[in-house]
Amino acid sequence: MATKLKNLSDHSAKNISNIGKKKFAVIVSEWNEEVTESLFSGAYQTLIDQGAQKENIIKHYVPGSFELSMAAQWLAAKKEIDAVICLGCVIQGETKHFDFICDAVAHGITNVSLKYNKPVIFGVLTPNTQQQALDRAGGKHGNKGDEAAITAIKMLGLAEQL
Repeated sequence: MATKLKNLSDHSAKNISNIGKKKFAVIVSEWNEEVTESLFSGAYQTLIDQGAQKENIIKHYVPGSFELSMAAQWLAAKKEIDAVICLGCVIQGETKHFDFICDAVAHGITNVSLKYNKPVIFGVLTPNTQQQALDRAGGKHGNKGDEAAITAIKMLGLAEQL
């Protein structure tokens, strides 16, 4: 979580492993595109900066955040994919739709990760406003895409250690 004391783009070097041969699927929600494309840019650049090969970063789009879980399942089922990063943004509205979508996506992504025993990362913003989303997609609080990519890398590193 981004706060005055923690920027989403800051990370430690613990559990950072060699990812030169790892293959990453990055799923991007088309809904709130200004935000999600910025999240992808952060995730992509972080993967490249940490040693991922451009040809090993595969980008796919889904209509909205709700569809991230199904796409993650399809991609996690592929043996050649080492980690899946799900990027989306659900902004609080006036109805309970926000609660249902966020809950379903969080559970869905967790279930896919457990089913396929590989990192499937929740890089979904759940802000109250568009400005809060922008602040967390490359703005004053850093970029959740950076955090999602580092999380995938660290989980792969932990898996190697275990």
